[in-house]
Amino acid sequence: MQQGSQSQVIVLNQNSQREQGSKAQLANIRAAKAVADIIRTTLGPKSMLKMLLDPMGGIVLTNDGNAILREIDVKHPAAKSMIELSRTQDEEVGDGTTSVIILAGELMAVAEPFISQKIHPIQIVGAYYRALEHALKSAEAIAKDVNIEDKEAIAEIIHSCIGTKFSSRWGDLVVDLAVNAVKTVYINNGGKIEVDTKRYAKIEKIPGGDLEDCTVLNGVMFNKDVTHPKMRRYIENPRVLLLDCPLEYKKGESQTNVEMMKEEDFTTMLKLEEEEVERLCSNIMKFNPDVVITEKGVSDLAQHYLMKQNISVIRRIRKTDNNRVARVSGATIVNRPEEIQESDVGTKCHKFEIKKIGDEYFTFMEDCEEPKACSILLRGASKDVLNEIERNMHDAMAVARNIIIDPKLVPGGGATEMHVSKELRKIGQTIEGIQSQPFQAVAEAMEVIPRTLAQNCGCSVVRIVTDLRARHAQESEESAYFGIEGNSGEIKNMKECKVWEPLAVKRQTFKTAIESACMLLRIDDVVSGLSTKKGGGKPSSGVPQLEE
Repeated sequence: MQQGSQSQVIVLNQNSQREQGSKAQLANIRAAKAVADIIRTTLGPKSMLKMLLDPMGGIVLTNDGNAILREIDVKHPAAKSMIELSRTQDEEVGDGTTSVIILAGELMAVAEPFISQKIHPIQIVGAYYRALEHALKSAEAIAKDVNIEDKEAIAEIIHSCIGTKFSSRWGDLVVDLAVNAVKTVYINNGGKIEVDTKRYAKIEKIPGGDLEDCTVLNGVMFNKDVTHPKMRRYIENPRVLLLDCPLEYKKGESQTNVEMMKEEDFTTMLKLEEEEVERLCSNIMKFNPDVVITEKGVSDLAQHYLMKQNISVIRRIRKTDNNRVARVSGATIVNRPEEIQESDVGTKCHKFEIKKIGDEYFTFMEDCEEPKACSILLRGASKDVLNEIERNMHDAMAVARNIIIDPKLVPGGGATEMHVSKELRKIGQTIEGIQSQPFQAVAEAMEVIPRTLAQNCGCSVVRIVTDLRARHAQESEESAYFGIEGNSGEIKNMKECKVWEPLAVKRQTFKTAIESACMLLRIDDVVSGLSTKKGGGKPSSGVPQLEE
């Protein structure tokens, strides 16, 4: 066999940049820490606000973790993955978006010494997964049940969620709105609970007026006016008919050519169109409705026929709005006017009214019998305030929904994390072998939540966290409930302060943070190909970096 120097084989494109092994892992850890540092100050009731300029030049003023990270443009792939976490958390449980990022960042940070000591990432990941299992058990052990029929108990929980938000300064306003909205859309079909706030609790923001004017309507509203000014704008006990078909003659799908041989043919065509519209309207008028709402267009001729029968018509309403109207009025959305039945007409709405607010007309359908959908009307001085209250409303409704679906609570104020940390330390001492240290590191990382709360209160962090650790070390029934009271920065019993969080939120936070940290630690190779810009420009920069 011939000996000699072999020529180098180049597999990857020369332009691509590559990071391998511990170098890639350390880069991912730095990116995760950088993302966590961005929103660290927005945790707790004394949190700071962030002002962000979006690409369109608008201003976003918020302390909602998900809203901040959504607006930030990052290049590093690990940082992008971290930002996805807060979006997932927001969609799943609606709250804890800041906590999950801070916890994931800390879990990555505590893994750094082990990577430097050349401990294999699979061992670290194995220890993390074991810790997750025990953390969930520890959290469930201190959870207490809550009666979902008790409106005041639910209001207290939402209060502790909203306490960290911008709208907390308006007291119970957002809390009451959220409780009423969730109670309205709550359906219990023989044990199968459905709370669809996304589809059936619509938030309508109208600038102007006072914040005290915010209300949950006993019905729905939408931004539409009647099609003809002479139609009635106020009807009591209306018969409502909902359609999702056009009240005009059928148009050809594509280009349609008609060949006419005689002069009368054109007149005949127009007549046929008119007869078609008249037939549609006569099918509707048989059932004597007061209000006809359709998702498609209404021709002038159809308006004329319906107006003669004193029927108010609203056209081109959104599909989602139509579904909400169906829920509150008891009507069924009909696809063809020929198939209308008496049972399709809605009679559960007792007041139909069109009001002018500012420069626009809004249709209100109120005083409904047992509505299963609602509109939340928000009024405020500026768009920024309204947007922030809308984000807070979303969180509050999500918390109320979580409690109704899974009625278990754990103490807030960092008490749960501290209790989990204590339990993990205890179990960590019994683990032998290489996984013992990473397991203990998860216990250390859990303390980041109470530590950050103490930092944001402006009190002595070391003293408070040490004191809290000592309180939890006492083996008493109440020791698990000690946490940091976010406003004063003192250690108090969370039972007495009535600061509770849904177990669903905590469970999701732990799962998401630990699983994502494990995923990022298992990356040992980052290859980034350089894209050449169109027009033969220079290639863009190398391995993506997080831009702060």
